[in-house]
Parts: sequence; C-alpha cells; structure tokens
Amino acid sequence: MTLASETTPSGAPESNAPATRAYYIPLGPGADGYQRFLATESTISVWAPTMQHGAPPSALLARAIEQCEPRPGARVARFTMEILGPIPVAEIEVRAWIERPGKRVELVAAELAATQPDGSRRVVATARAWRLATSETAEVALTFDRPLPPVPAREVIDWSAFPPGWDVGYVRSVDIRDAIVEGARAGWVRPLVEVVEGEETSPLVRVFSVADIANGVGAQLDPAHWTFLNTDLTADLFRLPVGDWIGVEVQTSIGPDGVGMCSTVLHDEQGPIGRQLQILEVRARG
Repeated sequence: MTLASETTPSGAPESNAPATRAYYIPLGPGADGYQRFLATESTISVWAPTMQHGAPPSALLARAIEQCEPRPGARVARFTMEILGPIPVAEIEVRAWIERPGKRVELVAAELAATQPDGSRRVVATARAWRLATSETAEVALTFDRPLPPVPAREVIDWSAFPPGWDVGYVRSVDIRDAIVEGARAGWVRPLVEVVEGEETSPLVRVFSVADIANGVGAQLDPAHWTFLNTDLTADLFRLPVGDWIGVEVQTSIGPDGVGMCSTVLHDEQGPIGRQLQILEVRARG
C-alpha cells in the first residue's frame, strides 16, 4: 500500500478512511423514461479519477432491470453488461424495458447514458438479463464448485488484497478479506455503502455492487506497468445470495495479443451461487 502522501496510478490522492457515501444520489425522473442519478466519489475507478469503476454502474443497471415490470415468482438468472466507453463520475441516467416478453422466460434490457466532455449525450453502458420463472427444486438442489473458506475475522479493514495504489474511490467503499484456496485468487467482499442513497440493496443488486472487482482480485500484472480493463461482465446465477458477503474465486488468463479473460466462481457464505466471465483489454502503460 502507498503512503497517505503518495498518489495512485489514477492520480487521485489516497485516503485511509473508508467511503461513506452511497454510489448514487437519486435526482428524480428524466425524459424518455430515464431515471437520473449523481455518481459520488465512491464510484471512482483505479484507472482515472474521472471515470467510474465497473461495479457501481453494473449494480445500477441490475437495479433498473430488477425493477422493470417485476412479477412474483420470477428472477434474473443471467446478467450481461457491455461497457461502451468511460463512465464519468457525474450525472448519469438509466432506463430499462422488456425486450422479449414471455410467460416463463423474458429478456429485460437497460442502458446507462451520460453527457460527454464535448456536451454530446451518449449511451456508455448497456445490460441485458434473462428473467426466469421460478419453481420448487430444493429437493434436487446441488452445486459442482467447492465452497470458499469462511470469512476471516478482522477488526480493521485492510485493502492490501489489491495491488498497491488501488485503494482509492470505489475500493474504499468495500470491505475485502483474503480467502486462501488452491489454484485461484480469492476474496470475500461486502459493500460498505448503499448503491442508491436511502434505499436498501437487494440481493441481486448486492452481487453486482462487488462482482466486477474480480478483475482486481485476480490481477496477474503490475498495474503500475500494465492496464487491464474489462470490456464486459456476464454472470450466471443459479441461486441468489444470502447475507452481506460475496465471495470471488478468480482465475485469470492472458493471451499473447493483448486479450485476457477473468473467470470467477461467485459465492455467499452458504456456498457457490454462480459463475462470471470478463474479457480484458491488456496493454503496457506508458
């Protein structure tokens, strides 16, 4: 970890205090079915102080999808976010709609828009989710993946599981603890703030408030010398989480031509809940 007087790769000053503000402040409805939000400093990415980490926007998109014409006995089983460009730490808008209706299987879509430095407005992220009707299958429930070790007890939050210089902005908004497993890098993560100010975070949205952190937990390269941004995030959830903690068990592969892949098993304290993939754009810094 860097000293408090030093700066991070993003150029933002480091603080030893955890974040205390929600990721987004609601600003009310906008035009064309959008809802407006102000992104706070808790969303700041490790790569630049002007752009958001991928986790808060994915959580906001998941929230929009979950709240789009909800119905009892159905839930999101797959969620995919595409990041179309830097998401600014500024006012943003999000909306969702039913793209493919169905009695038992439906496709819900969402998009996040922001004003660019030149004053133009563009969609900076999209998401699509398959929402499935649920049924009773407890008597045949099973899982292939191993559980993570229990969340380790600790009185003081320590962000040292991240590469040096990454403990800024969004990273300061989570409590992260190492999980020691063979063949992967792993950790337990829980958000310290709300996704939307004044609003309880649902189990689905809680997953995506931290799931994008897997790329950092599983980092194989020194961020002082390499950039490895994910362009997307796809998660398949066979079960929704119980409790505050989300576990990530990460394996990262890097090809010879600047493309990487981050593969993650997602957990709660009861065991695995699903899997996630992220494609990485890898390049040398400088």
